[in-house]
Amino acid sequence: MRLNNLLSFAGFVILIAGTYSPILKPIVGHWDVYDGNKPYGIVILLVAIVGMLGTVLSQPNIIRLSAWLSLGLVILFYILAILKVRMSFDFIPLHFLAKYLTSKIKFTWGWYLLFGGAVLAVLGVVFGKKPWMNNKIQSLD
Repeated sequence: MRLNNLLSFAGFVILIAGTYSPILKPIVGHWDVYDGNKPYGIVILLVAIVGMLGTVLSQPNIIRLSAWLSLGLVILFYILAILKVRMSFDFIPLHFLAKYLTSKIKFTWGWYLLFGGAVLAVLGVVFGKKPWMNNKIQSLD
């Protein structure tokens, strides 16, 4: 297995671990991706599994698609989590109480794993292309 495929594989494994780690700490307990939005979490998990299969089977197009798709899904999930936190207590008519309760919801360390895994997978794809190597080989001919 080449180094860039290994880098992408490690990114997909970290992404899967990130889906099970706590990403939000509401007032009581911790939430992972599946507590936030179960179908969306399953989509992120499936994209990571397809990317892992692509690295094992040495399919660069599948790896590239899965890596960029996982990064886009994690960014979109982060935006959706921010919106969910901001709108979670809008039903309370006392705005100062709603703002106080919203301030008690914290983002936790699981986001580092989600973003880190997706970025690592994309870095494996980006470093897999070596246009400078093609130029050197052509100049030797």
